[in-house]
Amino acid sequence: MNVTRKEILRACRKLDALGFVPATDGNVSVRLDQKRILITPSMLRKGDIKESQLLATDLEGKALAGRGKPSSEIKMHLYTYKMRPEIKAIVHAHPPFATAFAAAGLDLTAPLLPEVVLTVGPVPLAPYATPSTEEVPRSIAPFIKGHQALLLANHGVLALGSSLEEALQRMERVEHLAKISFLARSLKRPQYLNKKQLQGLLDL
Repeated sequence: MNVTRKEILRACRKLDALGFVPATDGNVSVRLDQKRILITPSMLRKGDIKESQLLATDLEGKALAGRGKPSSEIKMHLYTYKMRPEIKAIVHAHPPFATAFAAAGLDLTAPLLPEVVLTVGPVPLAPYATPSTEEVPRSIAPFIKGHQALLLANHGVLALGSSLEEALQRMERVEHLAKISFLARSLKRPQYLNKKQLQGLLDL
């Protein structure tokens, strides 16, 4: 098993252990080169996926290696890779708190946690699109070039990275931010970072 396949299986098991991919939800992909990606298959539990079930496709979605069907959300992955040549990995999942914000029509753009500001940045909300259709690339188009993670209305979270580990960590940080945001709002006192504090972070 090569390193890329090991990394994908590890990421899938991590997402499953965190409760971010119930049933057969979620998908993970890695860019192999400028013409090919490796992606998880459709309709399989992420924690149960085996090396042989990962599929290689071209950037048009044509299967090049592997049996079965690639994730039904492959259009979202392919569009992102085309728009962001520097992105090497994508994680899509349904973490509960972040997905709750997405279902409530709320973004996570306010600067609340320094670590998230530095490693992820603002997390906007893309409008609702029917999953697995061409609506999804259109819905993320206004946001995909300037952000490292997005909330997908009534759907979940999309996290990008220069490596699969970075994309996975960004997914975890978005969920952590959503949980802290929810708790701070329940206390009615979220204290967002001001311009001076943000500049101090940027100066780091």
